[in-house]
Amino acid sequence: MTTRWTPSATALIIANLVPLAGVVLFDWDVFAVVFLFWLENLVVGAFNILRMAWVEQGAERKPATKFVVIPFFAFHYGMFTLIHGTFVFSIFGGGMVQGIGFPSFMTIVDVVAAQKLWIAVAALFVSHGYSFVVNYLGSQEYRTVTLERLMHQPYNRVIVLHLVIIFGGFVVMTLQEPRIGIVVLVVVKIVMDVRAHLQEHRKLQARPA
Repeated sequence: MTTRWTPSATALIIANLVPLAGVVLFDWDVFAVVFLFWLENLVVGAFNILRMAWVEQGAERKPATKFVVIPFFAFHYGMFTLIHGTFVFSIFGGGMVQGIGFPSFMTIVDVVAAQKLWIAVAALFVSHGYSFVVNYLGSQEYRTVTLERLMHQPYNRVIVLHLVIIFGGFVVMTLQEPRIGIVVLVVVKIVMDVRAHLQEHRKLQARPA
């Protein structure tokens, strides 16, 4: 089955072009870009919780089921992302987070303000929010997906991106022309992100209600 291009994929590309513009026009460093990619994981997790709350298939309609699964996902995914964030801050952020300490909410806000990433963060919320409204609600994906699938869905995308961010970030740091390396990292991330996005929604919309 061919993968159909969607407007939400275009919105995703536009959101990913913001850090590319930041690198080219505003000389964003490796940490700013890698931090932004990591922050997107939190946005993905937040919208996935909304998706789980909206599920309307089989046993998932029972509120008691959601009251168990959603908090479990929030804790498990949250710990997974925070541990990865500790590596991002420690390796690329000059040791902002020491030892096994996790990046706090205020630390995240401080980085966004210091690096002037507000527009990029807003673009992430708009992109994923558009996909949630148009694809998940508008195309009624919530009638075909299950809580079990939503539990695992973000990891398929995030784990690969984590590897790209970490190894790509190391490569960029070792290059004599880091700006070029950052541009390549952003482009690779865009390709992988859009590919995962299209496959994800193709599978959801292909399932019968």
